[in-house]
Amino acid sequence: MSEPSDADSRRAIAPVICYPPETLTQPDMALFTAARQSLTKTDEVLVPPREARVFSVPAGHFFRIISVEGSQVGDLNLHHAHDLTERFYSGKTRALHGTHITTGQRMWSSFPHLRPMATITYDTLGWYGIDAFGGSVHDVIGTRCDPYTHALLSDGGQYHHCCHSNLIRSLSDHMGVPRAEAEPLVHDVLNVFMCTGFTRDTGQYFMKASPVRPGDYLEFFAEIDLLGNLSACPGGDCSSEHSSDEATCHPLLVEIFAPQPGALDGWEPPAVNAYDGTHGP
Repeated sequence: MSEPSDADSRRAIAPVICYPPETLTQPDMALFTAARQSLTKTDEVLVPPREARVFSVPAGHFFRIISVEGSQVGDLNLHHAHDLTERFYSGKTRALHGTHITTGQRMWSSFPHLRPMATITYDTLGWYGIDAFGGSVHDVIGTRCDPYTHALLSDGGQYHHCCHSNLIRSLSDHMGVPRAEAEPLVHDVLNVFMCTGFTRDTGQYFMKASPVRPGDYLEFFAEIDLLGNLSACPGGDCSSEHSSDEATCHPLLVEIFAPQPGALDGWEPPAVNAYDGTHGP
C-alpha cells in the first residue's frame, strides 16, 4: 500500500499525554520516608521457585519483595483483603504512570474503586532507568506467563507452573475453594524485577536478563488492607525463556513491617473513587 502524500506530516504530529500525573493526589513521600527509618518486622513469607504464596499486609504497614539467593523475577497480584474483587488494575496503573513503575508511584485498584492500593517507597533497582534497548524493570505491560498461551505456542503442551497457575493454586489454598473458583480472581500483574520493553522495529514485547541481585528489594506502603499473592516465575531471571523447568530459579522473600506508633500521624487510607456511579441519564 502506498503512503499518502501527507504521511510525514501526519507522523510528525506531537503526542499528548493522556493522563497528566501532575493532577493526581501525590503520596506523602516525606512521611513514608521518615516512617520507614524505624520499622519492626512482623512477618515473612518465603516463596519457593516455580510456586506462589499468599501474604497479608495491614493498611499503614510496609512490605518488601526481596531477592535472596539469585536473580529471580516475580509476578505480583494485590487484592483488597476484605473484598477480593477489588484488585490491582495494571492497565490503569500503566496509563497513569507509564509502562514501568518505581519509587513514588502507585498500584491502583480496579473499577469501581480506582484508588491507591500500594505506594512504592523504595526501589534498589531505581538506578536502572531505561536501557539502550528500551528496557526497564518492574513492568505493568506484561500479563503473566500462563498455561493457555504455553499450549498455543507449544502445540498443546501442558505446563502447570506458569505464574497464572501458581497464583491460582496459592489463592485457592488460601480461600479453601476449588481452583476453578479462584481463577477468575487472578489478574494481570506487576512484574517485579523483570526487565522488559517493546522492540522498536516490530513493537513486540521482549524480556531480557533481570539486573536484580541478592539483597535487592522493592518496598511498598499498604494504603489499604492487602492480600498479596506472589509467584516466583519459572523463567528465573527471564534471560532466555519462561514457563519451563529449564531455567535456573530461586525463591523470593516477602517481609512485612510495622511503623512505630505515631510515625504516620495525619495519614488516612484512601476512600473509594469519587465518581457517583450513575453513568449518566
